[in-house]
Amino acid sequence: MKTATLSHQTEAEVWLRILHPDRELPPRVARAILSLSFPEADVVQMHELSAKARAGTLTPEEDALMDNFERVGSILSILKSKARQVLKRPSRSA
Repeated sequence: MKTATLSHQTEAEVWLRILHPDRELPPRVARAILSLSFPEADVVQMHELSAKARAGTLTPEEDALMDNFERVGSILSILKSKARQVLKRPSRSA
């Protein structure tokens, strides 16, 4: 019996497969992605968590929350980079 081998995959790798990096992202979708951002309350909370992390006073729950914010921020950065690349390309319409 053959056993499936599980390879370690990051969340970003999974998102990139969902977004089909081999296909063109429509410009309207790219613009929508570029408009995405964290709500102000989350930005404030991230700054507070960052200060606690620098001070070495994060609780395990806060550390997990900080990890979540970091992963989402990384994925958002990748998505925005892809969107900017799409919008930089010359228009294919004549």
